[in-house]
Amino acid sequence: MTRRSCAIYAVGVTCATLLIVGIGLFVGQVFVTLMHNRLKKELVLVEGSRVFESWKRPPPPVYMEFFFLNVTNLNEFLQGAKPEVNQVGPYTYREYRYKDNVSMVENGKKVSAYNTKSFVFLREKSVGDPAVDNITTVNIPAWAVMNKVKGSFWKSTMVSIMMNNIGSGLFTTRTVDELLWGYEDPLLVQVSSSNPEVETIFGLMYKKNGSNDGEFIYHTGEQNYMDYGRVETWKGQRQLTFWNTNQSNSINGSDGSAFHPLLNKNERIYIFTPDLCRSIYMEFEKDVEVKGIPAYRFTPPRSVLASKEENPANEGFCVTPQECLGTGLLKVSPCRKGAPVVASFPHFYLGDPKYVAAIKGMSPQGQHHQTYLDLNPTTGVIVRANKRAQINILIGRINGFAKTRGLNETVFPVMFLNESVVIDDASAARVHKLLLIVTLVSNFPLIIVGLGGILLLVLIILLVRARKQKNEVKRIAFSKALYATTAEDDTSYSPVNDKEKEDPQNGTYIGLTPKSDPQA
Repeated sequence: MTRRSCAIYAVGVTCATLLIVGIGLFVGQVFVTLMHNRLKKELVLVEGSRVFESWKRPPPPVYMEFFFLNVTNLNEFLQGAKPEVNQVGPYTYREYRYKDNVSMVENGKKVSAYNTKSFVFLREKSVGDPAVDNITTVNIPAWAVMNKVKGSFWKSTMVSIMMNNIGSGLFTTRTVDELLWGYEDPLLVQVSSSNPEVETIFGLMYKKNGSNDGEFIYHTGEQNYMDYGRVETWKGQRQLTFWNTNQSNSINGSDGSAFHPLLNKNERIYIFTPDLCRSIYMEFEKDVEVKGIPAYRFTPPRSVLASKEENPANEGFCVTPQECLGTGLLKVSPCRKGAPVVASFPHFYLGDPKYVAAIKGMSPQGQHHQTYLDLNPTTGVIVRANKRAQINILIGRINGFAKTRGLNETVFPVMFLNESVVIDDASAARVHKLLLIVTLVSNFPLIIVGLGGILLLVLIILLVRARKQKNEVKRIAFSKALYATTAEDDTSYSPVNDKEKEDPQNGTYIGLTPKSDPQA
């Protein structure tokens, strides 16, 4: 076997081996499975893991924007006209959030933490000064007290007299700071004199700056990666007590700060939200990209806040059969000390059109009012998110309060918030690096197949060249043979002279002369 033949044989064997092994590994998804198992082991909530520190103190900046719906025709509305509001905002705050008092529990199988948040006002990202700008809106403390005492003639009469004496109306004008962070309400002061448990300060964000929502216990994800970040208990409870069915009271999913890796487009993402006193779910909407990172966008569908007629599973969220609101609304009074607070998406987005039509100035748009999560499907990392919710007050006629006599039941918008985050550049670089490693390792069989393909090409070239060389050798041999036969036939040997001469050094001289034609 020649050296060239050995080279062709070696290339052929190597090529076949690489192609068979590469295709086998690719079909068997061996390296993909290997990489996924590695991710499942590394993305866990334990000390020293890849994600633990960033879970405790998320590096991307979070911003909280508040938009108020200022009433512009109060007198006309109280006389029976349709209410009209205009949107004022944003008033933007940098939100600092971190996990406090973090400790491993149940032999390291779960982790306990408190979600602490604090807010710092950002004037450059706001439309005005919250200490100066006034907003006319529903007098929430007054409506809360009236709803609390309705049904009792004596209590209603006493509260009505109090309201008249101190000039507490159905609507109030306060600064943004007061509405957000609290002010002493004169009606609450009066009520607290006979009921010390009543808080005299009211604010939509009162006691939420530098505070937490209570203790959470989370699954680490070590036993099952699907449980990564899932809430096990909140304030020591596995079930809520606000609603009427076990399904409605279930605590499902994470707290919105962590999601398991290897997401699927067909799955539902569950999030427990203490602000809404319930768990909600999101479904895949579309593929997006943020800072070069691929992501799945998940959004809450209409069914989350659908009426019991549209979604029978939501019947458990009806406070009473008579207090079951329509699509797009959730009455959260059970966890707001009985206050007639109604949650919705901003501008009643995804809600029944009648709620939009009842308030002049409402204009729901998905671009500005949709809640969504953009999650990288490989790692589960949040690359962008917007949590948007609106606070409304249910107002209407209440027996015993003459001021409400001319009012129809209305879900009145007060304020909506937009809590947003986009992954920072440093975190994005880390995700890019991790995704590159995952891609390279997962596609390693294709690299092997590619090398096999290159060797196959080399093998073909070597075979073609060998074939050409073999044909060339045959051609040359044939030409030599043909030339030798022709020369022998046309040449005769004859001595130079009649008498051969011998050279003592070189031998006899022989002359070559053409053959003569015997017939010539």
